[in-house]
Amino acid sequence: MDKIKVLIVDDSAFMRNALKSMISSDSDLQVVGVACDGVEAIEKVLSLSPDVVTMDVEMPKMDGLEALRQIMAKCPVAVIMVSSLTVEGAKTTLKAFELGAVDFIPKNLSDLSINIMNIKMMLTDKLKQIGGRKLRPNSRPVDEPVQYSAPINQTKVVRFSSSSKKMAIVAIGTSTGGPKALQTVVPLLPKNFPIPVVISQHMPATFTGPFAERLNQLSQMQVKEAKQGEKIENGIVYIAPGSGHMSLMKKGTDRIISIAENAEYIYRPSVDVMMLSVAAANPGACLGVILTGMGNDGLKGMRAIRECGGRTIAQNEDTCVVYGMPKAVVDAGVADKIVAINGMAGEIINSI
Repeated sequence: MDKIKVLIVDDSAFMRNALKSMISSDSDLQVVGVACDGVEAIEKVLSLSPDVVTMDVEMPKMDGLEALRQIMAKCPVAVIMVSSLTVEGAKTTLKAFELGAVDFIPKNLSDLSINIMNIKMMLTDKLKQIGGRKLRPNSRPVDEPVQYSAPINQTKVVRFSSSSKKMAIVAIGTSTGGPKALQTVVPLLPKNFPIPVVISQHMPATFTGPFAERLNQLSQMQVKEAKQGEKIENGIVYIAPGSGHMSLMKKGTDRIISIAENAEYIYRPSVDVMMLSVAAANPGACLGVILTGMGNDGLKGMRAIRECGGRTIAQNEDTCVVYGMPKAVVDAGVADKIVAINGMAGEIINSI
């Protein structure tokens, strides 16, 4: 197989060398070039045709966001942002997702000598999963409304749940590529959506609050970051905070949010933790949705939703940034339906 070609864009010589060393250590990856500013990045994307780009934000001549905007207009390619784990870094990264970036890696590599194996594994896994798909994403200008259009072959029916119960909650899980996917789905849910929606998106704690705020600005439904001990209400979308794992607990007729640690689950916030609790609290009356992402987080939860009599939907391969989490669900025979991302909101509405 051909190696996955990577372009590194960063104004720091230390970061360029650190990233190059980690990437070059993997035999499936090849660093085809480096750039120290946005202008040079655009030139090298056009001349080198990389499969994936790592993009810094703060750079001279042209910053990473403007470079990303121009790259998506001239020669779209998969871009992974190199972001600081701060609130401002989160806001910048979310803006980058809206411009077409597919994922991010942490800028803070100060603990490189201590945690180098974990950082290297995270970086190389993302590059191989994302770059290996030879992704050429379509970008959508910031604040341009999402329009629903039914794609060809948007839905594949594997089987349909025999549940006759009315759905009481929607649970959505996602990871790599999820911010863009959620910005395609959630804004299309109507203001009068009759039940609550809970979402676990793998994200650091500093990112989930700004992400909920941004999604709220784009959506008809109210979107908020979930809080410990609050009662979930109909018509509200709850984003799991990255500070722990979100689950639901029954208290009388109420469903209460709990945020807690659980060493058994490595992905944070865990989709499985959320969906397992949703199935337990709403047997036969829950809809599980699994979107783009690496790994298999969500498989246990989607199976539990299916086995309790609920319904399950998985994103199709063609529209995933990484077909990992949905693939695990589909391969296990747990998906009732397989749906393209631009048909997902309509399918959710029809399924409740």
